[in-house]
Amino acid sequence: MSTYTNLLKQRFNESGTLFGLWLSLGSADVAEAVAHAGFDWLCIDMEHSPNDSHDVVAQLRAIAAAHLPTEPIVRVPAHEGWLVKRVLDAGARTLMFPNVESAEEAAHVVRLTQYPNADARDGLRGAAGAVRAAAYGIRRDYVGLANAQISTIVQIESEQALANVGAIAATPGVDCLFIGPADLAASLGHLGDTKHPEVLAAITKIIDAAKHAGIASGIFALDVASARLYAEAGVKVIALSADVGWLLKATRQALQEARA
Repeated sequence: MSTYTNLLKQRFNESGTLFGLWLSLGSADVAEAVAHAGFDWLCIDMEHSPNDSHDVVAQLRAIAAAHLPTEPIVRVPAHEGWLVKRVLDAGARTLMFPNVESAEEAAHVVRLTQYPNADARDGLRGAAGAVRAAAYGIRRDYVGLANAQISTIVQIESEQALANVGAIAATPGVDCLFIGPADLAASLGHLGDTKHPEVLAAITKIIDAAKHAGIASGIFALDVASARLYAEAGVKVIALSADVGWLLKATRQALQEARA
């Protein structure tokens, strides 16, 4: 098996639920610690967290140090080619793109992850040899192997995206539709109410679109009870929480118990 094999991409098509955690604190120490917990994936968030390119590299190294099959996902903050190139060159193999609203946008972000070659002539990724992803130039076969191992996750989190969800799911190269419940609720006019019936119906529509297209669906579950319900509904990729959320929950609970 190639050292570049993306196990998460493979597991999208296998049975079982893939549980993960959001990394929002920008800490390589936290990333390494939770990697030892045995999650299927960990998402390094560049959109709503203070993670820049140096932080991403540090956390990719930290996750790898656990020597477990935990795949890092990097959520980029925008659909910008230079930013995607940096993250891929740093060694990320699975990227999440926020707020993809059409099949055209979905096709564009896929192109950003691909080197132009015989199979992807319209790829937009620039080639460079001495990057971390290619062992700083030692693995000269990297550019020939990378395209097949890159996985693209697109987030469905707006009313416009919901209207186009079938076409987005059918876009070649899209491996997973990841639901953003908070932004989706806001776009539908229910800010702060992710349990509103219209939001729940939208979530079901997205899950069904992914199933119809034969790709995975994912969601940020907020709590374990919701995660179980989503898993029963066939959602493949589920975030249990975020590092900062669990830190505050555990510390506040301990403090309240001590004061009681």
